[in-house]
Amino acid sequence: MFFTLIHTLHLLAAFTYGGFLFTDILFLQKMQKLSLPGEEGAKCREAIMVHVRKVVPYALFVTVITGAIMFPTVFGEVGPEGLSHMQTVLLFKAFLGLWLGLRGFLQKFFGINPLVFKSHYFPFTLVVIIIILSQIMWTV
Repeated sequence: MFFTLIHTLHLLAAFTYGGFLFTDILFLQKMQKLSLPGEEGAKCREAIMVHVRKVVPYALFVTVITGAIMFPTVFGEVGPEGLSHMQTVLLFKAFLGLWLGLRGFLQKFFGINPLVFKSHYFPFTLVVIIIILSQIMWTV
């Protein structure tokens, strides 16, 4: 029961974080460039971002923390032949998730903005890769 609760929280938080990135890239940035150019678009986007900053970073932190809680259970024991396909993919997926979490933590609590990949395209790409890895992980 505990694992199911943690897994559900993990998925809800991941959908919140990934959903924001999806909305920002496909809608908000386009709106600012095409529909409401200039200062009006910037004001509109900032009005939305004020509310986003209160929820989305914490959704990322919940995703990373619940992922870390589930990791030992899902990873299991390393067999005598070494890491399985699933364990290898899970390690890579966890690395990308921790990278996103560290990036978000440093930005939210210390105001350290990324030196490279400053837009939301990079985190969005990592989220898409993590989703693909979560599907690949269970094959073979």
